[in-house]
Amino acid sequence: MGAMTGPSDAGDWLSLTDTPIDHEAVASWVADPSCGAVVTFAGTARDHSDGRTGVEHLAYEAYEDVVVPRLQAVATELRRRWPDVRRVALIHRVGELQVGDLAVVVATSAPHRRAAFESASFGIDAVKASVPIWKRERWADGESWGLEAQHLVEPAAVDARGTP
Repeated sequence: MGAMTGPSDAGDWLSLTDTPIDHEAVASWVADPSCGAVVTFAGTARDHSDGRTGVEHLAYEAYEDVVVPRLQAVATELRRRWPDVRRVALIHRVGELQVGDLAVVVATSAPHRRAAFESASFGIDAVKASVPIWKRERWADGESWGLEAQHLVEPAAVDARGTP
């Protein structure tokens, strides 16, 4: 884990990081001269969750040795579905986050906008459905791990609506 620099010679930037995510660096890295579309999704820590208001900050935990291969599986499936996609970035942060901090960035580039939009949408849905990252929320009166338990699935099982 560490600094926000994309790989110099790869088409995929797959990372678990304990440092703030640099959205502009990711979008710049994903851009490719052969592409007319770059789409990024930036997920931020919010001040509430289902049935709970006043969330003050979050902590994400994960095992890099497990997460990076799962991110690779997402990128592989994304590229199978949208073969024109040039670059893919799937980056998730771990550690303590304040409300408003970037927790995850998914970005894709493609020659045309439809493939870029659809592949980025699939990318975040597949990361959420298939990559084991745990979230702990803290609020004024206590803390708890995420309220909803989730059964992880293979990326190929995620449909066009983002559900397995």
